[in-house]
Amino acid sequence: MTFRVTILGSSSALPTPQRNPTAHVLNVHEQFFLIDCGEGTQGRLQRAGINPLRINAVFISHLHGDHLYGIYGLISTLGLLGRRTPLCIYAPHPFGEILAAHLRYFDTDLCYEVQWHEVDTRKHALLYENKVLEVWSVPLRHRLPTSGYWFREKQPPLNLRKDWVDRYQLGIAQCVAAKRGEDVLLEDGRILQNRDLTYTPYQARSYAYLSDTLYSARAAHRIEGVDLLYHEATFMEQDRVLARRTGHSTARQAAQAAVEAGAGRLLLGHFSSRYSDLMPLLAEAQSLFPATALVEEGRSYEIPLVRNAPE
Repeated sequence: MTFRVTILGSSSALPTPQRNPTAHVLNVHEQFFLIDCGEGTQGRLQRAGINPLRINAVFISHLHGDHLYGIYGLISTLGLLGRRTPLCIYAPHPFGEILAAHLRYFDTDLCYEVQWHEVDTRKHALLYENKVLEVWSVPLRHRLPTSGYWFREKQPPLNLRKDWVDRYQLGIAQCVAAKRGEDVLLEDGRILQNRDLTYTPYQARSYAYLSDTLYSARAAHRIEGVDLLYHEATFMEQDRVLARRTGHSTARQAAQAAVEAGAGRLLLGHFSSRYSDLMPLLAEAQSLFPATALVEEGRSYEIPLVRNAPE
């Protein structure tokens, strides 16, 4: 049961020969979600071995070009590849107007539907849900309306403790009721508590994407307990005045967000092109939050499955 993010781009607005504009792909149980779509995303998907036809939905944080310009080429390519299922794009207003203009002048005869879902960047809200996953918006503080995203694996169905099933000779109806979370009534009138009959087979996992943003304790608290946090670290602390003026965070502020969230691990990205050596940013963040890493483009970061055993 996969839960893995692949980094396709890690630069801020100005790309470098080593770093590309922002894009991530999250794989949850072999369902693929694209998070932001900077220039060149299609080529980096190919290099990562990810078929763009497998993308279930796209989540755009805000309407700055380094997070958005790649979506138009991707829409066209999906048409050339023969996509038939609708492509849902979650993005702030006024993306619908931009999309409509693109479809009017360029992709005028697509064989699939592009559906825009407006993200209210003022609300922490459930945007997307299926059998295994929820996606929540996380309001951020940038120069224009911006939302982060919190991807939460749903709690798996309960497992039965086989020794208890055998001990009390439980029937099919009783087992089904227990797996629904109900207590079980025995023929002699005794009641078996559900917590004794069942256990959760593994711990649900989560990934949060917070970019672009000023430091926000409120955003960090909304993703409390996140296993893996990606937080922009455009600048070093020595440039915090510039960070504030441009609506960005420093590496130390990203680490502070990880502390506030109680995150398991922190990934830093969205680096300014002014830094050819990123190790000082890493050191700055690790001084506050040791479980920090610099993202590497093309690399995948797995959130491992932690199985629970019956007590």
